[in-house]
Amino acid sequence: MLRIIKSAISTAAAGVILAAGAVGYYRSTLPDSYYVTEGENLTLETAIPIEAQQSGAMAAAMQTSPMSEQVELRLFGVIPVKTVQVTTADAPLLVPGGTPFGIKLLMDGVMVVGITDVDNCCPAERAGIEVGDVLISVNDVEINGNTALRTAIAETAGEPCAVTLRRDGKEQTVSLQPVYSQSEGCYQAGLWVRDSTAGVGTVTYYEAGSGSFAGLGHPICDVDTGELIPLSSGEVADVTIGSVIKGQAGAAGELRGYFTSHRSSGILTKNDACGIYGVMHTQSDAAEAIPMARKQEIRTGEAEILCTVSGTEPSRYTIQIEEIDLGSTGTKDMVVRVTDEELLAVTGGIVQGMSGSPIIQNGKLVGAVTHVLVNDPTSGYGIFAERMYAAG
Repeated sequence: MLRIIKSAISTAAAGVILAAGAVGYYRSTLPDSYYVTEGENLTLETAIPIEAQQSGAMAAAMQTSPMSEQVELRLFGVIPVKTVQVTTADAPLLVPGGTPFGIKLLMDGVMVVGITDVDNCCPAERAGIEVGDVLISVNDVEINGNTALRTAIAETAGEPCAVTLRRDGKEQTVSLQPVYSQSEGCYQAGLWVRDSTAGVGTVTYYEAGSGSFAGLGHPICDVDTGELIPLSSGEVADVTIGSVIKGQAGAAGELRGYFTSHRSSGILTKNDACGIYGVMHTQSDAAEAIPMARKQEIRTGEAEILCTVSGTEPSRYTIQIEEIDLGSTGTKDMVVRVTDEELLAVTGGIVQGMSGSPIIQNGKLVGAVTHVLVNDPTSGYGIFAERMYAAG
């Protein structure tokens, strides 16, 4: 009898430890807020069952739309895990993309991509300017391109000048002493800068009945510094995919496209951590719109992506959603793997240029492809459509 009692106590203790560990894990990994559609309850798919129970604390009046309330998550419906905010709102209707688009982006200021000496000294380095800084003005004169920067430095006639720059989202002003370059015959700062970029991406969605769109699922960053490029203005151009460099382990593949017109087919309005946003000159067909999935509605298992690997028209290809990270705070919310034999034969999996390809599951837009795993091109990451839409 004593042995039975001890065994029962040990089993109970192990259960308590397991439950405590599960509570700690889910408390730290589950998000603090969710959206649900009116008439639906919050349902989570977790390894250990978690039930959502209304706590009775309302964050907004019943007449207010959208309505928010505090909901308690409980392990096995009994053990409290955390209290989260649940907002009731209709899911937006979005038209899936999958079409390629050309990006022509002019920076807000100029980005420092290199620092060099001018006659055996470096004025920029002495001033504390660093690679990745975005130069905004010189002596309160706005800098909107490489030419403007060269002119502003030359016009100092060697006098110290005030350079305003943006670093890590914060502005500061430094004093720069230009140096006269004997070889160039003018005053210089010792800077290599970039003021624009261009590339090809994939449209994720259009808002139903309008030309507003989102694409890429990640920001446009400078190729040298890796920094997000601040957008001053930008254009969308028509693109045709002409060839594919197949991906293989250790070497990412690429969709190679070419601009088919010099005319703008839209404008870019925002370069964000969650993607690129803009407005096309032509409206989308609202009849093709599908609901956007909330993050908790996404399930591991089969799904589809829409992407264009030749020409201008997208095709559907099968994938598997292998992992879902509801608590993710970046753009790597899902791990996906290409299973479609046709796509694997053409691209080897996920390649550059496919970023933004919409992911569809159970008739809903759940997200977009964002990155490839370089050591396994059949797999990559995806971002939640909910995250992209909220950032737009």
